[in-house]
This record gives sequence, C-alpha cells and structure tokens, in this order.
Amino acid sequence: MDTKITTAVRAALGAALACAALAACSPKFDWRDFRSTEAPYAVLFPAKPATHTRSINLGGATVNMQMAAAEVDGVTFAVGAAEMADAAQAQAAVAAMKTAMVANINGTITTEKLAAKQGQQPQAIEVDAKGSRNGEALRMVGRFIASDKRVYQLIVVGRDKHMLNDEIEMFMRSFKPN
Repeated sequence: MDTKITTAVRAALGAALACAALAACSPKFDWRDFRSTEAPYAVLFPAKPATHTRSINLGGATVNMQMAAAEVDGVTFAVGAAEMADAAQAQAAVAAMKTAMVANINGTITTEKLAAKQGQQPQAIEVDAKGSRNGEALRMVGRFIASDKRVYQLIVVGRDKHMLNDEIEMFMRSFKPN
C-alpha cells in the first residue's frame, strides 16, 4: 500500500512540477495584431485589447476618440484615434493630447522630440515623462501623431520598474496608420 501511495504522490508531484515549468515558460507578452474597425490603423498589442469610444475636447474641438488598450504587469499600452475637421486642427490637437496625458500623471517631461516631414509642421511629438498618481511613481512614453485630419496617441504608462524598453519599442514601431 505504501508503494502505491508513494507512486501516486510522485506522479502528482511530477505533474505539478511539469505544470509549473510550463507556466514559467509562458510569455508575459502575447503580441497580437490589432486593426481598428473605427480608425485606419494597425498595431501590435502585448495582450488582447479592450476598446471603447468617448467624446473628448481636443484643443477646443469636441471629437469622438476611439481607444484600444491592453495591460500587462501593471503597464498599459494604449492607442487613441480621432478625426478633426481639418489638418490645422489636427496639428493643434497633438499638442493638446500631449499636454493632457502628461497632466494625467502629474508629470514632467524628461525628453521630447519633434518629428516632421521636410518643410512641414511637426507630424509627431515623442515624449518620455515621469510623474505619479495616487502616490505611485509612474513613467509614460508617448507618441502623438497628426496625419492629415487624423490624430493618434500611442501611450505606454506604468511603474518604471515594469516598463521594458524592448516592449515599448516593439509597440511604438508596430503602429501603422492606414
């Protein structure tokens, strides 16, 4: 009888260890292609994103912003998209989006870069900011893009120790407006 129990315990322990090993090998980031049905873009998210649309004020214009976001290990990866009345409003909207997102984390911009097509107004603003919310230190990496009448915001925000530069770069590089 002791041999049967010992064999059963060993089998159960072996199965438990195999499950633990498989769980340890499962990727934290499960990258998947996402194509918005509301706005013309594609991006890779590190998990299945949730989507919703809400009305917001961007630089004095009320627009519907389509949002898609996924969270992994307390870090949120998000894309927001909206259509403005014209390209000039889109340029003003990117600055308003940047200001609002930095304010959301009571933040200070640590680096900022403007990207423009030759001879044109800035088409994108890239920022890295430090801030806090509810007493917790946060980092936000954002890219705010104007493309004709469309505006996009790509945001990665979370605790700095959970912000992995390779994953941030993968998310940002994968974004393609259609």
